[in-house]
Amino acid sequence: MQRALAERQGEALGVRCLAVAANTLWCLGYPTQAVRRSQEALALAQELAHPYSLTMTRYWAARLHHHRRDVLAVREQADALLTLAMAHGFPNFVAHGTCWHGWALAMQDEGEAGMAQIHQGIAALLATGETVSQPIYLVLLGEALGRSGQVEEGLRLLAEALAAFEASGRGDMLAEAYRLQGALLMRQSAPDPTQAETCFQQALAISRRQQARSWELRTAMSLSRLWQQQGKRTEAYDLLAPIYGWFTEGFDTPDLQEAKALLEELV
Repeated sequence: MQRALAERQGEALGVRCLAVAANTLWCLGYPTQAVRRSQEALALAQELAHPYSLTMTRYWAARLHHHRRDVLAVREQADALLTLAMAHGFPNFVAHGTCWHGWALAMQDEGEAGMAQIHQGIAALLATGETVSQPIYLVLLGEALGRSGQVEEGLRLLAEALAAFEASGRGDMLAEAYRLQGALLMRQSAPDPTQAETCFQQALAISRRQQARSWELRTAMSLSRLWQQQGKRTEAYDLLAPIYGWFTEGFDTPDLQEAKALLEELV
């Protein structure tokens, strides 16, 4: 029955709901539940044996693991996404998979190859007529450039991504774009802590408005580290402690482990 509906509608809507819910749960601060929903989406897509739904699930899983900072899982999902998309002729998903695979390469210190793939993926995506996802991949590219030491170019692309987010009204990675902008401002040859703090405060305001606890935690860590460097240890602790204390799961994830370690430094 569900497979017949999927064939008629073009995708299994139950699979999409689970996959999107997984990413939403992560943003809201439930990383463990997010992974479970993603696994449920994949299991249902495999049970239905519906190629488009299975491909779509891999795309959303790659996004989820990017948010969780699980580089190996992103690469695994991107590989599976590319294999499915190429086998079944889904050019938009080939483009998405190329971007996610490129980001994973860049985070594994294969910067040039990774950035080339992200550029390739963005070009392929635009060739399909899709523009809504472009700012997300500009954020990935800006992060990769910063990691490779090309800070000014990274800042330029993040500014381009922020302008695109604002123009489209899309906000799912808006806070992270501002946070990364602040982080790169601190990595310039002449760091700009004032402007960096402005970016972090903007990211914090956005994440709070969205009730996106996971983005809020990551941003609070960036701002707390800046304040720690400036000798504002009490302010840094008072910012981070209640946000960390809100969480009830996901303590094995990098963000929560790093937040705990930072709080111990600030005591």
